Amino acid sequence: MGGNSPCASCKLLRRRCIKDCIFAPYFPSDDPQKFVIVHKIFGASNVSKMLQELPVHQRADAVSSLVYEASARMRDPVYGCVGAISYLQNQVSELQMQLAVAQAEILCVQMNHESLMPPSETDLHHKSYLLQNNLSQIPDFNTPSNVIHHSPSPL
Repeated sequence: MGGNSPCASCKLLRRRCIKDCIFAPYFPSDDPQKFVIVHKIFGASNVSKMLQELPVHQRADAVSSLVYEASARMRDPVYGCVGAISYLQNQVSELQMQLAVAQAEILCVQMNHESLMPPSETDLHHKSYLLQNNLSQIPDFNTPSNVIHHSPSPL
């Protein structure tokens, strides 16, 4: 930032904000809490090193990730982001299960509805066709090719 208003980092650390301050573009003075959290978890020196190692076009995303991880660590010092991800994965699993149950219930209602209605000519033709095609795929166990012969095993 330089000059009149130092960035949140320089303000917190009580230093002069230089023209090419690594923190200035990502930690503006009007949002000091963002830097306070990141500084408390990672330390200003480590954040500075991380940002310097990244290309400029990736730094904003890295800062967003650092802020998110630091906030998660403040809420849950043991698990941090992993705890949040685990919670969300469990929620997705529960919702998928609820969706499967709802879909099964819809299918049951549809089948009950179909059984109450008299079948149309097209339905009968379609069901007959499916039955014939599926029956042709079932092996006939009475034919000699499908009969399994067991020879007595020697004792």
